[in-house]
Parts: sequence; C-alpha cells; structure tokens
Amino acid sequence: MTLKVLILNCTLKKSSKKSNTLALVKEVTTYFNGKDIETEILRLADFKIGYGITHEAVDADDQWPEIFEKVKETDILIIASPIWLGEQSSIATVAIERLYGGSSLTNEKGQYLYYNKVGGVIVTGNEDGAKQVSRSIIYALSHIGFTIPPNVDTYWVGEAGPGPSFIEAKGNQNEFTKQHAKIMAYNLYHFANLLKEHPIPVEGNVIK
Repeated sequence: MTLKVLILNCTLKKSSKKSNTLALVKEVTTYFNGKDIETEILRLADFKIGYGITHEAVDADDQWPEIFEKVKETDILIIASPIWLGEQSSIATVAIERLYGGSSLTNEKGQYLYYNKVGGVIVTGNEDGAKQVSRSIIYALSHIGFTIPPNVDTYWVGEAGPGPSFIEAKGNQNEFTKQHAKIMAYNLYHFANLLKEHPIPVEGNVIK
C-alpha cells in the first residue's frame, strides 16, 4: 500500500533561487526513503494562486484547482514555511485560506474531505517565531479535518537578529532539528498507515 505525501513549500522564492525551507524539507523526506511512499514537493511561488476562501478558480489564471486535486489524493500533507516578522509567509497564509475553502466538501462516506489525512509543518528562519508558526498552521489543519499526530512540527531557527539561515548555518547538523525531522517523518508515516487500515468511523461524523 503506497502512501502519498504532498509538501507545499511556501517560501517566497521561485525554484530558480535557493530555498532554506526546501533544504529542511529534504532532511525530513530522507526518512521516507525505502518506504512505500510517493513524495511530491510543490514550490507555491512557482504557481499563480488567487486570493479567496474557495477551492474553485477565482480567475482564469488561478492554478489552485490543480494543486487542490493533489491535496485530495494525498495521505500526508506538510506545509513548509519560512518565518517573516515572527509569522508564517504570506504564501502559507494563502494556501491555508484556499484549503479552508475546500473544507466543507465531503468524501465518499459523507465525512469532511480532509478526514483520514494527516498533517504536519516544517519551519525555517534566522530568528524567533517557529513555535508561533507551527501552532498557527497545525491548528488550521486540525480545524479543517486533518489528523495531527504527536511531534509533527520540525523547525530550525538561528540566533536573534539578522544572520545566516539554515543552509549557510549548517542547520542540518543541529541535533534537535535532526531528531525532530526523524520523529516527524515516522509519526506521519505511522499515523497515515493507521488511518488507511482503521479510518475514522462514520458514526457521528457524517455531514448533513
């Protein structure tokens, strides 16, 4: 049974530029190697995503609907965001708003669409804000129906004030970050498998 992992990299940089957020994403995904997992990483800055609380296109250029199709098919959704002014990126906020726009849809059993999917968050920055961003994103995912396993927030932040970011500072050698990247990957994997074998019961969870 192959699990699908979709990672939304919400860096403000397009793929032509180096992304510290992507570097930490790859640290997490190394723990998926050798498992029955298909991983796809989308850098949202490469897409035209309109504003709105809807899963449907808001204009002719809106590419969110094609991203949303991938969300519907995934078993594990990870939102990865840098920190700016102590908060998640503007792209991460837009992604959550668009996910919220599809939260009233239902699956084939009549439950909310995101039931039986697990969610997690990856955060990078060169000063404080990691727990604030993690708390915001994890609550949003939980509120719209994703299951949140324990310890599925992985982050790295440097010292206070301007300074080197994840790649330059060799954040991949930080023991705390390495440990949490591993715990995150395994817990997402374990819970996604668990929900495949034992989905959330329909009783009490059918939307009328």
